[in-house]
Amino acid sequence: MYRALVGATLAAAVVGVTVLAQSNSPASTSAPLTPILGGMKLTPPIKGDASMDFVSAPTKRDGTTLVTKIQVKNTSRAPIARPKISITWYDKNGNNIPGGDGFVNGLLQPDEVQTIEVRSPVDAKIDDKRSPMFQFTHANGGVPKPHRVTKFDDGGAADAAKEPAAKKATASKPAPKKKG
Repeated sequence: MYRALVGATLAAAVVGVTVLAQSNSPASTSAPLTPILGGMKLTPPIKGDASMDFVSAPTKRDGTTLVTKIQVKNTSRAPIARPKISITWYDKNGNNIPGGDGFVNGLLQPDEVQTIEVRSPVDAKIDDKRSPMFQFTHANGGVPKPHRVTKFDDGGAADAAKEPAAKKATASKPAPKKKG
């Protein structure tokens, strides 16, 4: 009798779970699923070596911190995931002094320009006449040869805006007379 009671209870539990599972199926209660990207094309981030241009502003002191702002431009064909710059300073004897790190949180798209701020602690041994070393990396690799530039090229759009399309004609001065 005891076995029959346990068997009947177990059978009722299985039937109840099956009925509940069928009544809460997502196909019967929700709208059809649609893709999140909606046909947009996604380019995966670059893996391995990337290429970047950079412009470095002079380092400024802010209390007990040295602040270096560096603008970076992605010159690769794919996005760069979390580009990072590490700075190493030097003393008068050429020994390394640890600096700081700065990064772009997220992706740096092709031809996009972002500013990375690197904060380093002030050390009395730092040689002011010697430039620091920048090391460029990213989440999926490195940047073996970052290219330092003085400013970023905007494709000539700024030059076209500065100069008028046609120059007005002006009267010229007569050439000086020859003596003789």
